[in-house]
Amino acid sequence: MIFSGGAVAQQAPAVFGNYLKPGEAARGQLVVVEPPKEISAYVKKVEKSARADPEWFKTYSKNAKPGVPLPFHEKLGLTKEEYEIYNKLWDERKMTPIKDGNVVLRLEQPKSGEWMVRVSGKGAPLSLLRYQEAKDVVKSPNGLLTRLDDINADPRSILGNWTGHEWRFQEEDGLGKTKENFAIGTLVNTRWGLLVYRLQSTSPTGRLLFDRSMVIRFPMPAK
Repeated sequence: MIFSGGAVAQQAPAVFGNYLKPGEAARGQLVVVEPPKEISAYVKKVEKSARADPEWFKTYSKNAKPGVPLPFHEKLGLTKEEYEIYNKLWDERKMTPIKDGNVVLRLEQPKSGEWMVRVSGKGAPLSLLRYQEAKDVVKSPNGLLTRLDDINADPRSILGNWTGHEWRFQEEDGLGKTKENFAIGTLVNTRWGLLVYRLQSTSPTGRLLFDRSMVIRFPMPAK
């Protein structure tokens, strides 16, 4: 394999090479996670309770596991029976491909020490990211995403039990706050890889100005 300029490519860093083989195309899909529609009635009750006492809800949510249903509390607005039904419906969630969400992924090395995942179609914004191996950072048009702790997600988190690597850029100024996250990993005990991306911008008052997120599921190469 070669990269631009005709030089011999380096071995892919494990944070990418464990999931994608350099130069080989992988056909993936943009997906959304959807629980059964019946869960919406219970979510609305919780949202109503959250509006009634936002300070309590903020504190209670902050102490809970991220991406996992909140532990039962009478102030959530659900009876114990309703809470059990809510949890059962949550556990029936599925990853569903979005319409026109087929993409092609390819791990490439634009230059020595730098890597990118080229993504076609609706996943094309990910092609702007560059992983700088020496610094273990991901460069985007917004700035540098620095490495976070490795992911080992709870089986009940929204994407299920998955492991991987994550980077984040965060900036706050007089115009508001920008946060950008990128992660790559795998669903545990499967041959499915995941690319997860989110870019958010909020105003100084906390109003959401921009929110782009995507989850791409793709088959990993056989070892």
